Amino acid sequence: MRIVLLFLFLASLATAADLRVGAAAVVITPPEGTPLAGYYGYRGSKNVLDDIHSKAIVLELGDTKAALVVCDLISLPRQVVTEARRQIEKATGIPGANVMISATHTHTGPVLNRESSLDELVGATSDLGRRYTERLPELIAKSVAEAHKKLTPVRASAVCGKEEGISFNRRFHMKDGTVSWNPAKRHPDIVKPAGPIDPEVGVVYFDTPKNTPVATYVNFAMHPDTVGGEGVSADYPGVLSKVLGDYRGPEMVTVFANGCCGNINHRDIQWLDGQKGPREAHRIGTLLGGSVLRSTRELKPLAADFLRVKSEMVKLPLPKITEADILAAKETEKVVKDPKTKFMDKVKAFQVLDLAARDGKPLEVEVQVIALGDQVAWVSLPGEIFVELGLAIKKASPFPFTHIAELANGSIGYIPDKPAFAQGNYEVVSARCAEGSGEMLVALASRLLQELKNGK
Repeated sequence: MRIVLLFLFLASLATAADLRVGAAAVVITPPEGTPLAGYYGYRGSKNVLDDIHSKAIVLELGDTKAALVVCDLISLPRQVVTEARRQIEKATGIPGANVMISATHTHTGPVLNRESSLDELVGATSDLGRRYTERLPELIAKSVAEAHKKLTPVRASAVCGKEEGISFNRRFHMKDGTVSWNPAKRHPDIVKPAGPIDPEVGVVYFDTPKNTPVATYVNFAMHPDTVGGEGVSADYPGVLSKVLGDYRGPEMVTVFANGCCGNINHRDIQWLDGQKGPREAHRIGTLLGGSVLRSTRELKPLAADFLRVKSEMVKLPLPKITEADILAAKETEKVVKDPKTKFMDKVKAFQVLDLAARDGKPLEVEVQVIALGDQVAWVSLPGEIFVELGLAIKKASPFPFTHIAELANGSIGYIPDKPAFAQGNYEVVSARCAEGSGEMLVALASRLLQELKNGK
């Protein structure tokens, strides 16, 4: 009798420890005419080059469930994340706090109402923009609910690939001692890049014991701003999904999460090709897909001993502004649609107006970590993060496979590292957080990673 009871007890433990995963993709393509995001001006969508999606991977291990969601959007306002989490919890029982929702940062997706001074200019306050933002949480929740229904026992494996030929630091030291942003190709005054790239291609693959593909999670750091124009597109992450789907099968869901790419894009300043349009997205998505496929034979099985989630809110300080800054910003706002108005003047004006609206109240943002066993972890960061900060988190992480999803669980815009604040230019002028904010996020993420590793 005791032997039978022991067998049943061990069997129940084995069942409880089985990792189950489900994945799904829901189309979130906006109606024709919906304004597109990505630039300091209005662009109404005229056609659909390829559908955009909310993609979800649901993880279940024992009594714990978590979800990784990525949307083909430029960013996700905090209020959208909060409402989506509420609906997800209601529909699936997955705690909202266990859901990580990020954006790929495509510049050919719809605008969202971010409660920013920039909203009116880009069309986020238009009827189409407002209605899209209001419906988005429902679509995100639907993707998670569909993934939840597909939960099935899986095997997990991971690998860190490398791709060094498609991403470039877009800030450059110049001969006059300044740091330039996106200078002209082969500009004679360029000395060298002002920072590194992150060539790591993180891959986590889930399949059934019968070798049926379920999902592939890919993490790479580079701006998806290759397509341009007035057509809706997922940009190169959409091409990547097709490449991997052609290999694994159309039922497999590819979820691409952007790494820390606040100062990383696809422009090779030594190559005079224009590098713009759908063909460039195809080139980059194909090359990135090739990197994933090259590393497939090196996938390492993962021991999914536990699934843990932890998050913490942190208050980030604001840059200092003066009354003179506010007056100048209001004057620029009056002529923002005038083609003679300088781009950097627009950037500064909207930064100042957003900061003034906060009336000194710090930015409250979330850092979240999801760990699957002692080898894989996912980290959320709330904005366009400089690559140096992401590299610092990976270096400090006790998990050999650490994936960072930027623009996750809300977004506050650019978050440069300390040296960049001294150098200035676009990302720094645009930043709504003060110098040192990025390092605060690194410290918090590193602590949470260590605590999850230690079972705290």
